Amino acid sequence: MDRERILIVDDDRNICELLRLYLEKEGYETHLAHDGETAVNMHNEMDIDLVLLDVMMPHVDGWEACRRIRAKKNTPIIMLTAKGETFDKVLGLELGADDYIVKPFDTKEVVARIKAVLRRTGREISKKEQSSEGELVFDNLVVNITKYELKVNGEVVDAPPKEMELLYYLAKNSNKVFTRDALLDEVWGFEYYGDSRTIDVHIKRLREKLEGVSTKWSLKTVWGVGYKFEVKE
Repeated sequence: MDRERILIVDDDRNICELLRLYLEKEGYETHLAHDGETAVNMHNEMDIDLVLLDVMMPHVDGWEACRRIRAKKNTPIIMLTAKGETFDKVLGLELGADDYIVKPFDTKEVVARIKAVLRRTGREISKKEQSSEGELVFDNLVVNITKYELKVNGEVVDAPPKEMELLYYLAKNSNKVFTRDALLDEVWGFEYYGDSRTIDVHIKRLREKLEGVSTKWSLKTVWGVGYKFEVKE
């Protein structure tokens, strides 16, 4: 079986080596980069399954590297940073990051986060799914979680894995209201250590993609409670 390839990006070479040792012990193939420019180039030239991306780096920082990677592919990205402010978390999520780990971190936690994200990738699901299950069809909208493909008005629209999973879960349970904490539990899983504002960021990005697509369904905010995918009878 092919090993998943992890690109570790940090200007601190000691951190890179520490992560490399732990991840290779877990059976992953690792590649190292020490600046954002090199990381983007390596990502574009190789088949990378996940990127561990430090924020504070010289020249091209993690934010810009995340933007450039997202412009090419929806490769899962976990941000690594010494900053823990809410602004930084929200910014990373808005740029398309799938998770966020604050330094100093426990290497076991990093491994758990990586496993959780990779379990949700299209590659793993495609190995298991051999049927038409995993596709939801609405007016001008197709959500295929098997292929991790979102079609709006017949056109494929880029969406990071976590957006796809959130939309699929809400749409599969249409007209049911979920709290933010419930969505964190169901979509992110128990390994996630973030806060409920993560949901708001992803809903905002989904609405930007789905605004005005149909009058027969919508992503609704239920004030004081949470969100639902409303389908009109």
